[in-house]
Amino acid sequence: MHQIIFLLCGLSATGAPPERPTGNAVIRAQAGPSEIVITTTERLAGAIHSVRWNGKEFIDSFDHGRQLQSAANFDCGERFFPEVFNPTEAGSNADGAGEKSSSRLLKLAVDGPELRTTTQMAFWLTPGEKSEGHLAKNDRILSDHLVSKRVRLGHGGNPHVIEYEVAFVIPEGERHNYAQFEAVTGYMPAEFSRFLKYDEPTERLLPLDDGPGEQASPVILTTPSGSHAMGVYSPDPSPGYGRFRFEAAKVTKWNCVFRVNDPKGVKPGEYRYRTFVAVGTLADVQRSLGNLRQEFQKP
Repeated sequence: MHQIIFLLCGLSATGAPPERPTGNAVIRAQAGPSEIVITTTERLAGAIHSVRWNGKEFIDSFDHGRQLQSAANFDCGERFFPEVFNPTEAGSNADGAGEKSSSRLLKLAVDGPELRTTTQMAFWLTPGEKSEGHLAKNDRILSDHLVSKRVRLGHGGNPHVIEYEVAFVIPEGERHNYAQFEAVTGYMPAEFSRFLKYDEPTERLLPLDDGPGEQASPVILTTPSGSHAMGVYSPDPSPGYGRFRFEAAKVTKWNCVFRVNDPKGVKPGEYRYRTFVAVGTLADVQRSLGNLRQEFQKP
């Protein structure tokens, strides 16, 4: 009986609080001439700090927003403005380039080429902070929103594909008519300067302008030579694939976004999305997206 009481109070049988995971983890697997190596850090509450392949870093992990990570935006039942109610996996804007995250990592497990985490997300803005002139709607820095991810290197015999499954949990007691789930985003060094879309009907790569914004075709960001590229694909209904270039920050970005609209209120609970991130040469990524399309296309 005493042991049960300890566990319910969040303590171990010895009375000590259970140890929280540090957030530092590495998974790796061979993909062609090199391993893909994914690294998470305590600094980012278990969000992905680094993706390396064939001598190059694919992620520009500067502050607590530029990672391979997940985030959500909500309207609080009012007119929607980005970032004003924005739970973010890696942490808050105020965390800057510092060594600590306002998000709280709850679970982390590594099993060979697979990584699993659960994080209580911080709001991107601190109370009283503004984005584009709009005041934050959160009244504290740590949200009650959870995000869990499963990341696995390799899929269906293709070592250049990373499985990235994510589940967001909206807590009870909040009122939203609109939810925007950034299932996965990647902030990349500026040398990934060429934007392409994978045209699914023709299986061709077509140029994309800088946008910014979304369209319906999977997005690829690549170096000019095509020696290194990263793309994203989801088999789930109605994904939006975005691309962005931030000249001043010297960074580029892609994302895969899903939206839920309900004038009666977005229901609390779990929202789960399945995405795939392809890493390699441009030819590797094009072939990988084609294989995924063939696997998941409806008859």
